[in-house]
Amino acid sequence: MAISSITSEERSLIKSYLLLLFIHKVFERDCRIIQESGVFKTPQLYVELVGNGAKRAAVLLKEIKQEFGSRMIKVFEIRRDRDGVKARYACRGYIGSMEILWPSFREEMMIRMRAYLGLTNSDIQPPQPAAAGH
Repeated sequence: MAISSITSEERSLIKSYLLLLFIHKVFERDCRIIQESGVFKTPQLYVELVGNGAKRAAVLLKEIKQEFGSRMIKVFEIRRDRDGVKARYACRGYIGSMEILWPSFREEMMIRMRAYLGLTNSDIQPPQPAAAGH
């Protein structure tokens, strides 16, 4: 019997897992920097806002880990380099890998982070092209 490969839904779960790991780390780091910077007049407000984003990410991460258990998925290696994020995983005996390049990874992170902070993604302004030099 041949082992069936991973489904698109399972690949999507792995991608979400990777994004949530990075998002949670970024939120935690940002909270620490806000608290320690001494720049903000009311750092507790910003720490609370970003901390709530981190909590949302943590809840989703926990749910994905539970789903991994039921689907027999394990991510066993995550690497980042100048090109992007690479992960190796096992799914029901199938060993595979995933690579997400930085531009799309960062874009997806920003969209999700805005959502976890309660911001609307319709406010995102696309980058403006650089003015042509004469």
